[in-house]
Formats: sequence, C-alpha cells, structure tokens
Amino acid sequence: MVPAQSAPTVPPELYINRELSWIDFNYRVLAQALDERTPLLEQAKFSAIFSNNLDEFFMVRVASLKSQVEAGVSSLSDDGLTPQEQLQAIQSKLRPLLELQQQHYRHSLKSHLAEYGLLLLDYANLNDAQRQWVDEYFRTAIFPVLTPLAVDPSHPFPFISNLSLNVAALVRDPDTGQQEFARVKVPQKNLPRFVAIPTELSARHPAPVFTAVPLEQVVAFNLALLFPGMSVEGHYFFRVTRDADLELRDLEADDLMEALEEGLRKRRRGGEVVRLEVADEMPESVVDLLMEGTTVEAKDVYRINGPLGLDDLMSLMAVPLPQLKAPPFKGRTAPVLARAQKSLLEDGSIKAEEFESIFSVIRRGDVLLQHPYDLFSTSVEEFLSQAADDPSVLAIKMTLYRTSKDSAVVSSLIRAAENGKQVMALVELKARFDEDNNIQWARRLEGSGVHVVYGVIGLKTHTKILLVVRKEKERLNSYVHIGTGNYNAKTSSLYTDFGLLTARPEFGADLVELFNYLTGFSKQQSFRKLLVAPVSLRSRMESLIRREIEHARAGREGHIQAKMNSLVDPAIIALLYEASQAGVTIELVVRGMCSLRPGLPGISEHIHVVSVIGQLLEHSRLFWFGNDGEPELYLGSADWMTRNLDRRVEAVAPVEDPSLRQHLEGVLALYLNDAGAWHMQPDGRFEQQQQTDDEGQRAQATLMRQWRGGLTGVR
Repeated sequence: MVPAQSAPTVPPELYINRELSWIDFNYRVLAQALDERTPLLEQAKFSAIFSNNLDEFFMVRVASLKSQVEAGVSSLSDDGLTPQEQLQAIQSKLRPLLELQQQHYRHSLKSHLAEYGLLLLDYANLNDAQRQWVDEYFRTAIFPVLTPLAVDPSHPFPFISNLSLNVAALVRDPDTGQQEFARVKVPQKNLPRFVAIPTELSARHPAPVFTAVPLEQVVAFNLALLFPGMSVEGHYFFRVTRDADLELRDLEADDLMEALEEGLRKRRRGGEVVRLEVADEMPESVVDLLMEGTTVEAKDVYRINGPLGLDDLMSLMAVPLPQLKAPPFKGRTAPVLARAQKSLLEDGSIKAEEFESIFSVIRRGDVLLQHPYDLFSTSVEEFLSQAADDPSVLAIKMTLYRTSKDSAVVSSLIRAAENGKQVMALVELKARFDEDNNIQWARRLEGSGVHVVYGVIGLKTHTKILLVVRKEKERLNSYVHIGTGNYNAKTSSLYTDFGLLTARPEFGADLVELFNYLTGFSKQQSFRKLLVAPVSLRSRMESLIRREIEHARAGREGHIQAKMNSLVDPAIIALLYEASQAGVTIELVVRGMCSLRPGLPGISEHIHVVSVIGQLLEHSRLFWFGNDGEPELYLGSADWMTRNLDRRVEAVAPVEDPSLRQHLEGVLALYLNDAGAWHMQPDGRFEQQQQTDDEGQRAQATLMRQWRGGLTGVR
C-alpha cells in the first residue's frame, strides 16, 4: 500500500461551488419536464420533483448560508466565495429556472394535457354549472375549516407555517372606507390541491377524463363568505419557506431522542423564513407588508408568474391516463433466488421440492442484487424473513436509515425477537426529514424486545448493512448483505441500487466488528475487507487513486471508473487532477453535485464526467480501479463527499466474484455511453448528448429490457 500523504488541496478556480452545482443538477431534472419527448404526466412529475428538491434546498442549504451571514461568518468556501456571495449567486442562477418552469406549465403542459381530456381550469374559466358545484363544495367542505386572520394594530401579523399556501386578502369597510388586510391559510394538508369537478358538468364532448380547479382559487373566489359586510378588493397568493434543519448537540441515546422530538416540534413551528414566494401580480404595498411580517429582505422575495408550490403536480400521476406515463416497470425475482421463495400450499405448508433456503444459495456463491430490476421483496425482505423464522439463526443485526411506513423489514425484526433471537437494530434518528418516522420505528422495535441503538456520538450512521448469524454443524456462520440503498420497499422500486449477499467469512467477521464499533466502546482501526468510514475509507480510496497514478507514471495503464451521487470532496478532487496529469483515464458518472472541472488542458483533460437522469433515480455507488489489468471494484453507501468520508459511518465492500465484477463493469459502460447522458464541460455546464428515438441506447431502458427478457446472467 502507498504510504499516507498529506491531504492535497484544490485552488479555488478549479473547484465548482457545491450549491451552484446542485442547482445545475436540479435544472437537469427540470429539463426532463421541458423535453417534449417526455410523456406528459411524466413532465408533470419531473416539474414536481424540481419544486420539491428546491424546497428542501432552501430549508437546509440556503438556511445554513443565511445563518452564517447572520452570525458574521466571513470564511470562504472552497471556490473562494463568502456566504453572502454564495446567496447572491444562488438567487441569480435560480430565478431564470423558475420562470422556465412556469412558462412550461402555462404554455405547454396545461394545453397538451387538455388535448387528452385532463383539464386544469382556472376558476374564472369555469362554466356556470361547474362554478355552482365548486361554490357548494367550498361551503360544505372548505368554509368550516378556514380561519381568516386580520392584521391591524390589535391583531399582530400571524405565524405563517412552513410551505403553507396562503391568500392575502384586501377588504374594505364600506362604513369607514378603511382598507384592511387579512391572511387566509389554504387547507392543503386535508384537501387535494387540485379539486376534482364532476366531468359531466363540462360542456366539452366527449367528456374529459379529469377536470380540476386549484384549491387556492376556490378559496380566493369565495372570500366574500368569510368577510360578510365587507367589500373584497383583491386576493393574492403567497408561500413561505422556513429553516428546517435541526441543530442537535451530541447526546446520549435517551437525550438524543428527547432532543430530536423537541427539534421536530420546533421544525413544525418553523425556523426563520428563508424564502417568500408571491404571485407576480401582488402589489408592492402587499409585498412590503408580508416582508415586514415575515422579516425577510427584498432579495428573499421570489415573484412567481403562475401557481405556487408546483410540487403538487405529482398528484396528477393518479389520473388514469397510462398513455401519458412512462411504461410501468416491475422487477422480477433474481433468478438465482427463484427457488428460495416460500411457495405455500393451500394448507399453509411449503412446497418442499420447489423450496431451497436462501442461505443455501448464498453459501454456494456471492449474489449480486440490482434494484429495482431485482425485486427487493423477494431478495432482501425474503432474506430477513427467512432469518426471522429459521430456528438455526441465532442473531440478526442491521442498520436502518430510511425505511418505509409499512415495513416488512421491521416486521421481520420484531418477529425474530419474538422467536427468541438476539436482534439489534441501529436506527439513525438523524436521517433528515425522516426523524419522526425513525423515532416511531425505534419505539415500536424496543417495545417488541429488539435491542435498539442510535449510533456513534458525533457521526451519522449512513451505511446499509445486515448481518445474520446462523448455527451450522456446531459452528457459527455469518451471512451478510451490504447495499448502496436504504432498506425501504418504496424507494427500492424507484431508485437504482446494488446489494451484495455473501457468506465470505472475512465479510462476516468485519460486520461483527463493525457492529461492535457501532454499539459499544470498540475503537476498531482496521478491517479485513470492508472500507469503513471514518476509519479507513478515505485513506484506502486515496491510496487506490495513487496506485493508478503510479501505474501511469511507470508507463502502465492507469484507469478509474466510478458512479456516485455527488463528488465534492476537495482532497479527492485534487488527487483526480493529479491522476489526470499523470495520464490516468478517469470516467465518472455523477448524478448530482460535481465540483471538479473536467477537460481542462494540462489539468484534467483525461477526466470525463457524465450525468444520467431518467425514469428511475440513480442512487448506486460503484468504484472501479483498473490496476494494470487486475481490476478491483467496490460498492457501498458512500459518495466522494467530505461528510461521507469523515463524518458518517459508511461501509464499502469489494466485489470479489469475477463474474459479478464483470457484470458491474458492463453496467458502468452502459452509463458512460448512455445516449441521453449530460456531459460536463470545463466551465461546469452540462450539455445533453443528442438523443435518438431508440430507447435501447439509454442505460435504464437497456437494463429494463434485459431484465424483462431474462438476459442478465447475474448470479
């Protein structure tokens, strides 16, 4: 192994700001909506994802920068910007994208959906029958739950909850002639954003498939019922985004639970307002009043020429128009595991001649899982289910970072504990925006006899690992699952991820020691096979890059390929620049943020970066090092980000089976040659390769086709 060296650094001009790079990623998401080749309801979905991503970006990243400004922090980012300069750059980059999104909604999406019978109507355009129905709906289903809040010297400005949609109402007292201001909160948590109107009320022939009007317009055009005796002179929509990041001290487990619950209560009440969105037609006088009431500055105000909160477009995916959606894809049981599924007869017994224990399959050799093409339910969930019921299994240990609400994983852990097995679950309470869900799971698990721990003080446990200990012929054998994705049935059908099932003794021994590190006072400093953060992952990744540099300098072939969500760690980027300058070929698939500049002569001309955005969310991480013809390939939960390498518990595993490694090499080649990939330019821009009409040249479409046809050959 190459001796450890001091961490290299990157000059500011060679580092792309991570926040601005994230906005570029979110633009690539929006571009899916803007692409006329994308099915119409998929366009609505991608526009909704763009908005939802942006909400979280403001709640966390922008909120953090604003806190730094308020605290007087003047330290520079890795690209040489102050927090204030970063905020200004974010605002400048975002505003044109928001207008692009609204133009698409107003001038393309609505009209094209209408051609297929999906009508999103403004209240002003309803016919008499529709208006009568909507007004009656308001009186019976909305009016009773509304609370208009006046703002005057005796009524202070009301609290505006995070991401709520609101109506600013201007009303005039006919007796005094005084104009007054009131705020009405739109009850969007309890009612659909798009209120469905009976299609038979439409004058259109044939009748539309779905007709709806925005909920906020239903409220706004019926304000007179809320202010009897007053004259309603105007209504304007607005929305606020608040700081939602939890500031937590590192505490003992019980204290952490209590601190998190208090933090969640504060989040629901809301932190400081970091963004104020207002309807474009709102008068300056009303904007000024809202700015004063929410204590924001003019630069935090975003005028929107169209509906606010377009994340609600996601609900349109429920409209029964399959021709406007991507063809549905459902994975299959991994062929190697097909006989390891419990086939029950009518009397509840297992069809023995068709059943083989999943442990028998894993003992014969490593199993590579590729989700969503391989079903999560018949692989990981089945592995855990069989372990819970198998009398030979003595112990189960696993990490839970984000799991689904009706989780078969959690049910199996509870059943295992009830069956007398030793069961330990590390539940990461600090998984952002899943804290409340994880608290509930932790309590349920504890109540069922599962040993629940909350990780290592000062670190977030992000690794996805599962260990099953089984007694076989008077000895204990370990069975291991290491993955790139969460133990979450819902996201496993939407995200691309890899998992490795293995019975290799070194892997089992590593996980035994890693779980001891997570649950006790172990200070483990090395592992046999696994690369573990914050212990050995960074140093090993850096040494693997340096090994390729040495190969290239010695006249041998140096080659690196990697696939990840984000690449922002300065030390890794500096090493990649050094590798490029030594002649190492570097090919990267980066879905999101990338702070490296590829293709710069004399600096990074041997580095090529692509980004693939598609029907599925790219989430898997792979790291391949050519090693002069003796390649090594790793998969795991970590990106090349400082937080993953230094401030989280991560596990990355080598793929040692040559056939599995060759399959993953083929997957990397598919993504690097994706016909619709976005190619990163030296200035940080991404340009999309000219697509063909042949979906077979797209990585995801190719993999779907292979799985449907049973052509994968993966063990």
